[in-house]
Amino acid sequence: MRMSFRAAVSVLFFVNGMTIGSWAPKLPTLMARLEISESVAGLIVLCLGAGSMCIMPVFGAMVARRGSARAVAIAAWVSAPLLMLISLAPDVWSVGAAVFLFGGFLGGMDVAMNANAVAVERNRSRAIMSSCHGFWSMGAFAGAAGGGLLIQSLGEMAHGAVIFAITAAGLFVALPALLQDAPAGDAPRAPLRLPRSPVPYLLGLMALTAMIPEGAILDWAAVYLRQEMGSSLAVAGWGFAGCAATMAVMRFLGDAIRHRLGAVTTLRVSAVIAMTGLAVAGMAGTAGLAIAGFAMAGIGIANMVPIAFSAAGNMPGLAAGMGLSVVTMMGYSGILLAPGLIGWLAEYAGLGPIYLGLALLLLVPLAMSRLARSADFEAGRP
Repeated sequence: MRMSFRAAVSVLFFVNGMTIGSWAPKLPTLMARLEISESVAGLIVLCLGAGSMCIMPVFGAMVARRGSARAVAIAAWVSAPLLMLISLAPDVWSVGAAVFLFGGFLGGMDVAMNANAVAVERNRSRAIMSSCHGFWSMGAFAGAAGGGLLIQSLGEMAHGAVIFAITAAGLFVALPALLQDAPAGDAPRAPLRLPRSPVPYLLGLMALTAMIPEGAILDWAAVYLRQEMGSSLAVAGWGFAGCAATMAVMRFLGDAIRHRLGAVTTLRVSAVIAMTGLAVAGMAGTAGLAIAGFAMAGIGIANMVPIAFSAAGNMPGLAAGMGLSVVTMMGYSGILLAPGLIGWLAEYAGLGPIYLGLALLLLVPLAMSRLARSADFEAGRP
């Protein structure tokens, strides 16, 4: 029996999330192996974001010209072995180069798989974006929670090999079943230009400010729990895992919640919950309370970005993938670039005050929440 279009793209979200989640417990391991400080580790995280910013637009154009199915296959297969390459890299420079490619091709995969999810929404005339991001969060939870245990028990290289094997199996199953959305050969080509309307950039700003806290939890929660609270590596991995778990649950519920409450109200409630969770994590005195705060933040963060992506993916007048590419690139600069700056700040202020500051940052999407009304599927274009 052939896998459905929705199931196929959901597998890709899971695989991408698992790979990103596996990065979370790897950073403290790299810091110990390379004997580097938080500020140097921040530069490595910056390489992750720089790679994404450089390569994401290439895949946005590829989606527009060739369709998302082809683009996601290229990005997925190139990114699959890069976690092992990071494990093999012997020094800071080679690790930085490998991390640049890792961030770049995972970012390209992200643009393409979100575009494919939008295509499936149109094909089904039904919203699926939040649940797709739910599968991403499930994968991120598996990668973060299992990654620390794998590294601790089998070692860094074996961890990369296990993640590669799971990824390859998922790609073999899912890629042939994807919805093929390549433009017809005789179809007129929309110009590959940046949007002239300010709306995609405002949606991108909304996604950016929503994803900076997620990036701060992904890259620094394990360091926060291990170095500032003295947790074991296995427990430290649960900082992001707790966030990813609640994000997964809420994203599977997100499409129904958005249908009932509307995108604007959903976004507003989500922002308030995320702000509260980040404040709890930042003021926590124990690892357990910090993990609980990260989990609460995940409840709020969960549906903010899918709402922005759905709105961007259905904008009229743009080549397929271009509006989504702008919002995705701006949004993922939050999850990929900002944590590098956080590493530098953490040496001077500590991570607790930083998480408190990030709670205030979510006032931005709260104030811009009316832009989310176009994400209501029945209000937009099917």
